[in-house]
Amino acid sequence: MIKKIQEILNIPELKRKVLFTLSLLIVYRIGGHITTPGVDASVLTGFFAGKQGTILGLYDLFAGGNLEKATIFALGIMPYISASIILQLFQAVVPYFEKLAKEGEEGRKKITQYTRYGTVILAVVQSSAIAIFLESLQGVGGELAVASPGWAFRFITVLTLTSGTVFVMWLGEQITERGIGNGISLIITIGIIARYPIDLLNTYRAVSIGQMSPFKLLILAAIMVAVVAGIIFVTQGQRRIPVQYAKRVVGRKIYGGQASHIPLGVNIAGVIPIIFAQSIIMFPGTIAAFFQGFAFMQSVALILTPGHIVYVVLYSTIIIFFCYFYTAIVMNPVDVAENMKKSGGFIPGIRPGKRTAEFIDRVMTRITLPGAFFLAFIAVLPDIMISKANVPFYFGGTGLLIVVGVMLDTLRQLESHLLMRHYEGFTKHGRLRGRR
Repeated sequence: MIKKIQEILNIPELKRKVLFTLSLLIVYRIGGHITTPGVDASVLTGFFAGKQGTILGLYDLFAGGNLEKATIFALGIMPYISASIILQLFQAVVPYFEKLAKEGEEGRKKITQYTRYGTVILAVVQSSAIAIFLESLQGVGGELAVASPGWAFRFITVLTLTSGTVFVMWLGEQITERGIGNGISLIITIGIIARYPIDLLNTYRAVSIGQMSPFKLLILAAIMVAVVAGIIFVTQGQRRIPVQYAKRVVGRKIYGGQASHIPLGVNIAGVIPIIFAQSIIMFPGTIAAFFQGFAFMQSVALILTPGHIVYVVLYSTIIIFFCYFYTAIVMNPVDVAENMKKSGGFIPGIRPGKRTAEFIDRVMTRITLPGAFFLAFIAVLPDIMISKANVPFYFGGTGLLIVVGVMLDTLRQLESHLLMRHYEGFTKHGRLRGRR
């Protein structure tokens, strides 16, 4: 690994990209320590102490802990992610956006522009809600989170948080264009990784005071390695459908005739199903936190507590449903079969057109099932480990999937730069598993 790092530093262009990426990530982390004007962050930290299982806790995960600290990046990149998901759904149901998606580079530029507009609108709405929420928040001793509430505070908060979101979005786009890896994904990842030192410290304290035995720690470490290996395996798992292109004679030249394949991923939907499922199942708990006097809401929140059998079954079912739902949106077998037919391609043994679409749909249905069950397992794993094994940190779930997926994608890009310059990649054979 040290040798590969030296090779990266020996390539001026790649070195410049890596240093540029690291510098912008450092800027993002510095902004994560600047508190929003007029807010007592200690009061907000105390409020978030028991909100890991609510929508606010999920939002704070993607914000890199900035919401809990009421920093200028409190909204993080979530408005951009929400706008991107909304635009992606529009491409499947709204003809105008569907047409834009098929117009190539110009269409993508338009969609990106609409995504930015949507990000600003969502940021203004969400920052307004946060400003009102901060004004009503009180600590255990009755201290207020905002010393001087009013329209002036709301205006400054909306302006600060919206500007922070736009700046974070700009950082992500700059990393994608001039750095290494996907900028938005790296920003989310660096926020998640920033929590790991605290988790390691909590684990050390648990072992030192006898709350966790060394043997149990070894077993836990083995489980963690196995889970990470499983995530890598499923993330890169593919079912490759062979495609043959017919030969075409143009003048005296023959075109086509080559063989290719359609790579269908085991987990096409990524972490989106878990995000949707978490938003739905955490909603009752979030509502119950604001309405303490309603017995019915408290009983529902108790049943949907992480680790409860009803919570585990319902949560897993919702994830499996959204895996199929989102896969059907992002991967349309009819469009794939139609495009293949137009370019003269066909699957050996399958008739082009409707039969090809049915075959692709059948394959997708089968390979999505194990991926959906694995996602459900990874999602409920941290809750089971915390409630049943008294693990002092949160391992698994959305955060781990994002970190592993982003790291693999970044390694692929680094590997491509090294291989273009006749260096070996990060693995013994010069390729990450699943690449050809």
